[in-house]
Amino acid sequence: MIPRFALYLFDVDGTLVDSAPDICGAVRETLDGTEARAVDDACLRRYIGRHLYDLFEDLIPGCTQERKDELLATYRRIYPARQHRSTRVYPGVARGLERLDGRKSTATTKSTETVRTVLEMFGLLPYFDHVQGTDGFPAKPAPDVILKSLEVFGVDAGDCLLVGDSAADMAAGRAAGVRLCAVRYGYGDAAEMARYRPDYWIDDLGELAEAL
Repeated sequence: MIPRFALYLFDVDGTLVDSAPDICGAVRETLDGTEARAVDDACLRRYIGRHLYDLFEDLIPGCTQERKDELLATYRRIYPARQHRSTRVYPGVARGLERLDGRKSTATTKSTETVRTVLEMFGLLPYFDHVQGTDGFPAKPAPDVILKSLEVFGVDAGDCLLVGDSAADMAAGRAAGVRLCAVRYGYGDAAEMARYRPDYWIDDLGELAEAL
């Protein structure tokens, strides 16, 4: 059984929606014509949920901050232009959010504006009391995006559960002092997530509501 929490925070990519085809496609288009080393989509998926700076640094030797900023600006132009046509909601997500009591927010590396657009497009926005993206502060694994929602709701960290699919989610949650629920169906490596000793594991978001 999982105890009830006052606040539930959800990662988005790999937790609520399968957005890898659009994200990886936009990354490939961004890197097209650069000296970035070749990688497959399986490798790119491992970066989802982290800041794109990490990806640029790893794939482009000697990538300067100016270059990273240019590439990020290109990605931010390309990604929304895809209009999320290849993104899908994971099975059980809508049912789980609908049945889950308590206030809900997001904790994602997407900007607040972008994540609001995604949630609205796929009919998930009505389930959320607040939408929080990473706006001008450090991305996960830093805890800032989690701390923002805790501040908005005035909730103690111990009364909050973070649901995510990556080691970056787990690291951010541990740094913020919240409880952790790891999902097995996303893009993250289960062994890496296990290092942070998540309090709970689920295979379907519907399980979360059923386990309360």
